[in-house]
Amino acid sequence: MLRLTDIALPLDHTPADLDAAVVQRLAITSADLERVTVFRRGNDARRKNAIKLVYALDVTVKDEADVLARFADDQHVRLTPDIAYKFPVRAPEGWEGPRPVVIGAGPCGLLAALILAQMGLKPIIIERGKAVRERTKDTWGLWRRSELNPESNVQFGEGGAGTFSDGKLYSRIKDPRHLGRKVLTEFVKAGAPEDILTEAHPHIGTFRLVTMVMSMRETIEQLGGEYRFSTRVEDFEIEGQGDERRLKGLHLSTGEYLPAEHVIMAVGHSARDTFEVLHNRGVSIEAKPFSIGVRIEHPQSWVDKARYGACAGNPILGAAAYAISHKAKNGRTVYSFCMCPGGRVVAAASEEGGVVTNGMSQYSRAEFNANSGLVVDISPERDFPGHPLAGIALQRKFEKLAYVAGGSDYRAPGQKVADFMAGRASTELGEVNPSYQPGIRLTDLAECLPDYVVEAIREALPVFGRQVPGYDHPDVVMTGVETRSSSPVRIGRGKGCQSLNTRGLYPAGEGAGYAGGILSAAVDGIRVAEALALELVGTPE
Repeated sequence: MLRLTDIALPLDHTPADLDAAVVQRLAITSADLERVTVFRRGNDARRKNAIKLVYALDVTVKDEADVLARFADDQHVRLTPDIAYKFPVRAPEGWEGPRPVVIGAGPCGLLAALILAQMGLKPIIIERGKAVRERTKDTWGLWRRSELNPESNVQFGEGGAGTFSDGKLYSRIKDPRHLGRKVLTEFVKAGAPEDILTEAHPHIGTFRLVTMVMSMRETIEQLGGEYRFSTRVEDFEIEGQGDERRLKGLHLSTGEYLPAEHVIMAVGHSARDTFEVLHNRGVSIEAKPFSIGVRIEHPQSWVDKARYGACAGNPILGAAAYAISHKAKNGRTVYSFCMCPGGRVVAAASEEGGVVTNGMSQYSRAEFNANSGLVVDISPERDFPGHPLAGIALQRKFEKLAYVAGGSDYRAPGQKVADFMAGRASTELGEVNPSYQPGIRLTDLAECLPDYVVEAIREALPVFGRQVPGYDHPDVVMTGVETRSSSPVRIGRGKGCQSLNTRGLYPAGEGAGYAGGILSAAVDGIRVAEALALELVGTPE
């Protein structure tokens, strides 16, 4: 089978046009073409009124050797690579060895547990939050009634923070083993739409993620895995010194002590109490850069028109997205983050007395507004030096300020762009209605953001308005604060994906500082699960 890439056709092309493009590209006859399947489809929107669909295709022809010989120097015509997932090791039949433990049931922990279960290792999954259905009810409690459950919310619970997001399933990580394809394949098995296997920028949406997570849990349990919900790891039993330092077990919030010498840490970027315990136990941990800013909302129709021109509204293209950045004069980079077409801004706090915003959309992306993070990079050296957990303290500071600015009842502070640029509090809304629940309080966002963030965003907004017409419209609404763009720490790991100074502890995913988003976190979960299995079972001969 051959892989053809960079096949471009108009939006309104027919299936026959796709076959004809292959015949023309390979200089063969229609009789020589046996089969065409779509491997990947994206779009080229650089010319707004002449947008094209761009394909990667898997093609079967009668004389494959002849085609390959004629296109030997063409990088867009190659043999289709073997991207099927291959387990590096499997537990022997009747394996009675120690069971690995996975802390956290977000994308990283979920895929780590699934791979361990498929290898026959029967993992134990510990999740401080609730199962996804019950967790969803608690999340709605904050959104509808301003009632926060610190252990069951957007950040904590089965499915992780990615459950209440746009469900984006693409990443820029290097993936030479095509582990991302394994992730997507498992998602489809669990009920995700099959088009995530072919779309260049696939997404799922919250409601579908909920049912998928439940299906994957059932698979893990059928393979011998065990879930323990509403269970928090309160301490780590570590023995030895220096090179002999090793994890021996876990103290749980249920009062149980769980012997465990092979533990994957997949706790997510908001497990601040866990990071503190790890630091107190001497586990290698350091501060890392993250970003702070706001959520910005535009009517989706404005974004569609700005990105697609006359093609806006075409069902093949769907709701338009954008990705923009600007290097400000103060040395800060301002950029869009976690853009959610046709979605809403959501309350994402996990600690009492703080306001945190995030973005979410459903598979249809059919809601009125588009939103994205508008964030500014910060770094330990420049902004929070001196302590590995100083970034957490910085996040808390501005989350608490946002809580007060919003009225101290989990409403979020909001402001129109025109007022933000002028340095005055907003007093009324204009054309754009904010989507955040449990509601916003109009104010001055400068009250709850660092001065350098305010300065950088004010400089960037007109620049972005030239790139995406309407972006800096005076009535566009910004809601604060966005502080959980990524983990503020990195838990050091070395050989075999184990902690730099504590054997048996496997830091993984976004919380440990090795991923950003659903797909990259899931891929990291697979990598770490493989490393643990090789350590536990041994390298196959």
